[in-house]
Amino acid sequence: MAEGDNVMVNVNQPLHMDSDPPLLETYKTLFANSKTSSNNHDHRLVMVEERHLPLIDLSRLSHNEAEKERCQKEIARAARQWGFFQVVNHGISMELLEMLREEQVRVFKQPFHHKCREDKFLNFSAGSYRWGTPTSYFLRQLWWSEAFHIPVNDISSTPMEPFATKVAILAQKLAEILAEKLGHKSSFFQESCLPGTCYLRLNRYPPCPIPSDIYGLMPHTDSDFLTILHQDQVGGLQLVKDGQWIAVKPNPEALVINIGDLFQAWSNDCYKSVKHCAVTHPTKERFSAAYFLCPSYETVIESCSMPSVYRKFSFREYRQKVQEDVQLYGYKVGLSRFLV
Repeated sequence: MAEGDNVMVNVNQPLHMDSDPPLLETYKTLFANSKTSSNNHDHRLVMVEERHLPLIDLSRLSHNEAEKERCQKEIARAARQWGFFQVVNHGISMELLEMLREEQVRVFKQPFHHKCREDKFLNFSAGSYRWGTPTSYFLRQLWWSEAFHIPVNDISSTPMEPFATKVAILAQKLAEILAEKLGHKSSFFQESCLPGTCYLRLNRYPPCPIPSDIYGLMPHTDSDFLTILHQDQVGGLQLVKDGQWIAVKPNPEALVINIGDLFQAWSNDCYKSVKHCAVTHPTKERFSAAYFLCPSYETVIESCSMPSVYRKFSFREYRQKVQEDVQLYGYKVGLSRFLV
């Protein structure tokens, strides 16, 4: 790592302006023509009900067989009914989560031109740093955020490695439980989802001048098997439950788990990949870190039961179709492209 390795970071202070990506300047045309999209892939950025996600204590997996079974059933039920849930006693200490947060702040505090040369200044793969949305045609399609989307292999020997190691173990444990509750004991996830295919995404959402019109991340589903999210206490995660948008109340001790498109397809629609988004705040910056359990591009996804809702497809084919749709329409179509 270059520059700032020895700088003490105050995580309560906003980042300096020369660290921020030039969102206002780059998308000034969208602000000038601030008529937002009216397509039904958006929801209005208004106050929504704040609710708690199902909360599952994973320490129960170490209790007697009856308690372990009840805990596993709760995990599967939440994946079916919500597509999202929270876990506590997950094996990742508060100290480790705080270390991750401090490293995030340090990385994002680097000058913008250093972040754009992440391979030279930060030892991340070229192309890891992203900001804004190149395909935006309307304000509602703009992502008011910056991120490092890092292959887990790139994280070795960094302060983020302990978190990445433990969260990968947790992801595999949850995937195994979810598979077993569908009657499948297999090594599919361990064989297909390796450190070279999984990702850690560090997110920062700067304060936004018009939060009522702009997303941090626009509504989407995740193109993986499952995602494990650690978010700060600012809040901003919203998701669809029973046809209505709800806001997720932050829990400082919990990690948020959500089912991705690939698990929905593999489970033959038993588990749900739910649309979610991140909203912005007018004065506060927000940080989160997400681990994505992804397979290799060559991995073929097919339903674990018959008759199958979806045809077989490779992860490469799925990713290519998502990218084509985003370029063409400005949003992801997703699994409906692969219905039988």
